[in-house]
Amino acid sequence: MADNGKGTISRIWKWTKRILLFLFIAQLFYIFLLKWVNPPITLTQLGSVFRGEGLKRDYVNMAAISPYARLAVISSEDQLFPDHDGFDFKSIERAMKHNQKSKSLHGASTISQQVAKNVFLWQGRSFIRKGLEVYFTFMIELIWGKKRILEMYLNVSEMGVGVYGIQAAAGHVFHKPAKNLTRAEAAMIAATLPNPKIYTIKPMAPHVAQKYPWILGQMARLKEDPDIQKLLQ
Repeated sequence: MADNGKGTISRIWKWTKRILLFLFIAQLFYIFLLKWVNPPITLTQLGSVFRGEGLKRDYVNMAAISPYARLAVISSEDQLFPDHDGFDFKSIERAMKHNQKSKSLHGASTISQQVAKNVFLWQGRSFIRKGLEVYFTFMIELIWGKKRILEMYLNVSEMGVGVYGIQAAAGHVFHKPAKNLTRAEAAMIAATLPNPKIYTIKPMAPHVAQKYPWILGQMARLKEDPDIQKLLQ
């Protein structure tokens, strides 16, 4: 009986290792594939469909996205994006100190972290999800590079109720393609990103009215940065 029990455990462990190896290879293949191919759907987008919000999206390549839109999200969300390796540790430290003293929680996610979460994971604050986010952030920084990460961010980010990506947002709000967005329009869309379901452009939420002029100022300040210039070309 004891030998049979050990044999069963051994077989279970052997199959568990095979399954884990298969899953590891599969996710690694998927990461490499997404360097060139856009994700068919994400868990966040599926959630939007199941909640009855619909799914408006239209993936486009970087050439079809206004440089103003690229500059606006960097200025608003992650000004050190060209320089870090996926994590802004100074911002994380500041957010932790703030959250210890205040009931209002501040995040410190970089564009890379947001892409890792939005493409591969689900929304939430669990330690498991955060740990996986760290892993996927490291991998996309290593495999994709900055331009692909920024392109993916501009294609999969939620930018309205059931609206995903800059192309869908530009059409939904301004009735034009993302390539033709003006500086102000790009800044307005970037200003909605913390919570696009609440921070709307039409009608314009107070948060957006207050933040988009600030983003415009940051865009003017950052546009000559050589590292950012490479992402705008």
